[in-house]
This record gives sequence, structure tokens and C-alpha cells, in this order.
Amino acid sequence: MLALKHILEALSGLGNPSKNDSDKGGNMKTRSLLSHAILLCSLVLAFNTSITAGVLPWQDKTSTIKVPDAEAKAAKAVEAAKDTNAKFAAAEGFLKKYPASKARPQVAGHIVNLVYGTTEPNQRLALAQKYLALFTEPTEASMGRPALIDAYVQLKRFDEAFDNGASYLGSNPEDVQVLFLLAITGAELVRNQNGKYIKASQQYGAKAIELIEADKKPALMDSESWVKQKARLPELYQQMGVLALVEQNTTAAETNLEKAAKLNPADPFNYAMLGSITNNNYQTLALTVRSMPDSKSKDEMIQKANTLLDKVIEQYAHAVALSSGKPEYQALHDQVLLDLTSYYKYRHKNSDEGMQKYIDGFKLP
Repeated sequence: MLALKHILEALSGLGNPSKNDSDKGGNMKTRSLLSHAILLCSLVLAFNTSITAGVLPWQDKTSTIKVPDAEAKAAKAVEAAKDTNAKFAAAEGFLKKYPASKARPQVAGHIVNLVYGTTEPNQRLALAQKYLALFTEPTEASMGRPALIDAYVQLKRFDEAFDNGASYLGSNPEDVQVLFLLAITGAELVRNQNGKYIKASQQYGAKAIELIEADKKPALMDSESWVKQKARLPELYQQMGVLALVEQNTTAAETNLEKAAKLNPADPFNYAMLGSITNNNYQTLALTVRSMPDSKSKDEMIQKANTLLDKVIEQYAHAVALSSGKPEYQALHDQVLLDLTSYYKYRHKNSDEGMQKYIDGFKLP
């Protein structure tokens, strides 16, 4: 009993119960875990959520499709125009003169690629809006709407991004880039304690995972871009874990984070979050044991608590090992190391001897 009491008194960091928290019953555990989650989320870099340029590469097919010479010449004039404004002007002239031309898809492809090639968010938004005002046919609009959604995200106009995203995905439910973009954006908002789009982001993330794991490359995405998109599957699982945790679904959070860790064993954040979940389970069990009378059952529960604590130590050591020497993870490293040291010393007679060697054992070759 004294040993377990020492554990409870030694707990440190946001994940630890205070006397005031303990008076409030079960809500304490959820709040402390979520607080720790928000802290860990705030200690990692912002994610790159931008839709990549060049996913809709334009190819000159006016020489292989049968179109009148005048139409082919007008289409080529769009490509030959000296700058973006001139290209849009040439495209507008083409559409007014030849609205039903078979070369129209090629002109649309060339112009929309200009939009995706523009990385400055305000410029991308303006060009996307201009493109959508010109190219109004459903297929054409579907090519340009992702750029509009992306620009809204980059400009932090999240309501417009999610409103346009819901409308777009209603008719393009397998656009994995938009699904991924909005899923990750929702997780980013949660890091800033904005849970408005949690449900939508979870749905989009689950669908994106389904498509990537089924290797369903979008028709308009080139193979190189698809390889890069699939490589971000661990990040997607990780952020679905964060969203599940904020939804207080620790089982789903643990499942997603374990998948993320398996796919990307070099990412310390997954192990830090898994350790936080295990730590919460440990604290719950420790509080239960504290209220039990001395008995064989209590001794067995203490053993289970110590087993959970050893798992916390392992997961935190993993996180510390993987974050060591990486400036982008320094804050995460320092926070987790603080908790790890406290737990390790308790399990080793108040000594940290051997801890560094233990940590080093989790470093990758």
C-alpha cells in the first residue's frame, strides 16, 4: 500500500490527478488525458496540408484530336500567352468564340494547372475563383474546386473550406486529396481547441484511409503524386488517433496510433500519445487500488498497476529515443523525458541508473 501511495504522490505533468481533480470523480481522468493530448499536439510541427501543384498536368492534344484549324490555333494561343493574365484573357476569348469546341478540355486543363501552380494563397484563391467563373461545366468545375478549397484552408477561412468541401465531395466522394486535406485540417483545428469539424474530419479521414489502402489512385493524379499521397498514410492514422482521443474514444485512438507507429516507426509523437493513453489507464487503476482495503485482490491490482506503469515507461522511452537530437521535437522530448524520469526512478528504487541505456535501446539504426 505504501508503494502504491508513493506512485500516486510521484505522478507529475498534466496527466496527473490533483486533490481538486480527484474530488470530481470520473471527469478528472478525461480532462487530464485531454489536457495532456492538447499539450503534446502543441509540441509538434504544423502539417503541410496544401494540395500539391501539378496533379492535373496539361498535355497538348490539339494536334491529335480533330478540331478545325481556327479552334486549334485559338487553343494554342492560350498556351502561348506570355503571362497568367494574358492566358486567362485568351481562354475567355476562346470560350466565347468556341464554347462547344473539342479542344475545350485541353484549354481548361492548361488554365487549371496555372491555378495549382500558384502557391501564394490569396493569388491561388483569386485564380481559382476566376477559373470557376469561366469554366462552368461540371467536369471543369470539379478540376478547379480543390484549388479553391485548398486556398480557403491556407487562408484559415475554415468555414468556407469545409462548406465548399462538403459540396464538392458530395459529387466527388473519392477525391483523396480533398479528403486528406480536410481531415488533417480538422485535426489542426483541434490542436487550437476548435472541435467544430471533428465529425466531418473523422469521416473524411476514414474514407481517405480506405481509398489509399485499396490503392485507388484518382484518374487525374499522376503516379508520382499518388506515391507521395500514399506515403502520408501514417500521418493520417496519427491525426485520426488525435481526433478519436479528443472525442474521448481512447480505444479508437490507441488503434489508430498503433497503426501509425507501425507504418512510421521513426515518429516519436505516436509513442508519446500512446504512452499518454496508457498513463491514463494506469492512473485510473491506481485510484481504484487506493480505495481498496488490504487484501490479496489489492496486491494483484497493485501488480497490474505496476505492469501498466512499465508499459508507460517503455512507450515514453521510445518517444524520447526517437526525438533525441531533433530540434523540431525538442519540446516534446523534454516534456516526455520529465515524466519518464519520474516513473523510471520509482520502478528502480529512486535511481535513474541504466535509464539512458534503456532509452538508447529504442533508437533506430
